[in-house]
Formats: sequence, structure tokens, C-alpha cells
Amino acid sequence: MVRLNRIYTRTGDDGTTGLVDGSRVAKDDPRMAAIGEVDELNSAIGLAVTVCANGEVALLQTIQNDLFDLGADLATPGEDFAPSGMVLRIVPQQVERLEQAIDRLNDHLAPLKSFILPGGTEAAARVHLARAISRRAERAVITAGRSVPLNPAALMYLNRLSDLLFVLARALNGNGSGDILWVPGAQREI
Repeated sequence: MVRLNRIYTRTGDDGTTGLVDGSRVAKDDPRMAAIGEVDELNSAIGLAVTVCANGEVALLQTIQNDLFDLGADLATPGEDFAPSGMVLRIVPQQVERLEQAIDRLNDHLAPLKSFILPGGTEAAARVHLARAISRRAERAVITAGRSVPLNPAALMYLNRLSDLLFVLARALNGNGSGDILWVPGAQREI
């Protein structure tokens, strides 16, 4: 169980931060950058939750919890990605749960006839923002994975999550009927 009695520790005043195993890395280490991107993604999803309906709220709050698991996974050094009672790792079942949600939401969507612009309802716009941050977090995890071993399921989770957020944004736009379609070159004068 996590217990935080004191928020500041002064241990990071030298520009380092602790990993799960007690080792310390620079706060701008690629691993820490990836964890920060995941944290920003979680915050963006929290912002989206404030304007979503109950069904979407439950889904998004489950994802927020998963993202804390993902942050802990990224903060755990090593090459053994098996979860245990003391080690949080993203597992294939979490990725599968996202795929099931994508399939469930996608069943009700109008077919895409163009790329869509982020926007529509406020809820959809906030979810689109979270989707873009999810893609950035995915890129940061790829970068960090070039220098340290990271759980492949963590990367798969972020990849599916951006897909889910895209489909959810469309669902929040009247199952696609309120999507704003991209019109290539519409504002261009030749």
C-alpha cells in the first residue's frame, strides 16, 4: 500500500529521482521523460472525465489507474517483465481490455470517409487532446527503450490506448455524425 505522509523529501534537489529499486537517475533521463509523458496523459484524461457521461467516466478512470501501473512499470528497472505481488507490470490482459473497448465502441460508429479534425463536442475535443498526448508518450517510451529494457506490453498498451481514444472521441461526437472532416486544401488559394 502506498503511504505518503510527507510530500517533499529534498532528495531530488540534486536533479535526480528514485526508481522503484532505489537506484537514482537524472530527472531528465529518457525513462523519466517517458514517465512524465504518461503522467501528463493521465492528467489530460482526468480533464476529459470532468465532461464525460457515466459510461465513459468508468472506462477513462480504469485507464487512469492502468496509467499509474504503467508509470510504475516504467520506473522498475530490469529485464524480467513478469508481474508479482511487489512488482507492477502492464500485462497482456490490460491491452486486450482496450481492444475489447475499441471493438465495442467502433461497432456503432459511422464509417470514416475522410481524416477528421480534433474537435466537435467538448468531451471529444478533450479526448482528442489526450490521444495526441498518448502518441507523444508512446514516442517517449520508444526513445527510453533504446537505452534501457522496458516492458513491451507497456508500449503495446500506449499504442492501443491512442486508438481507443480516437474511437472514443468519435463516439462522443454522436458516433461519428458530429466529426469535423478534413477537407484537403480547402483554405488554400492557388
